[in-house]
Amino acid sequence: MKHTHLFLWMFLILAFPGLAACGPEITVTQQASPSTLKDIEGSDLKQVILTEKAAERLGVETVPVNGQVVPYAAVIYDTEGHTWVYTNPEPLTFVRAPILIDRIEGDQAFLTEPLETDSPIVTIGVAEIYGAETGVSK
Repeated sequence: MKHTHLFLWMFLILAFPGLAACGPEITVTQQASPSTLKDIEGSDLKQVILTEKAAERLGVETVPVNGQVVPYAAVIYDTEGHTWVYTNPEPLTFVRAPILIDRIEGDQAFLTEPLETDSPIVTIGVAEIYGAETGVSK
C-alpha cells in the first residue's frame, strides 16, 4: 500500500509540470506610456502630453483663465515651495506656469500678476500631471 501512494505522488509530481505547459500560450505586451515629455526650448520645464485614455482616467478638467484669480484647486506647490498652475495650450498638452499668490480666499487664489497666457488651466489632475513631468511616481 505504501508503494502505491509513493508511486501516485511521484506520478503527480512529474506530470504536473507537463500539464502546466499544455495551457494556452500567454503573450506579454509592453504597454504604451500614458504620457510623454517634450522639452521646452530655453526652459527647464517640459510639456506633458497625455494619451486620451490617460486624461480620461485622471478626469482632467480645465477652466478658462479669469484675470488674476485662479481656483485654488489649480495651484500646485513644488518641493521648494514655489507655486504653479498647469496650462492647457493644446488638447492633451500641459505646461507648468509659475504664479505668485497674493492671497487665498476660500477656494480662490488671487495672483499678484495675471498669467502670461490665456490658455485654460487644469483644476483636476494637477498632481498627477506634475508627477508625470517630474518623475515623482518613479
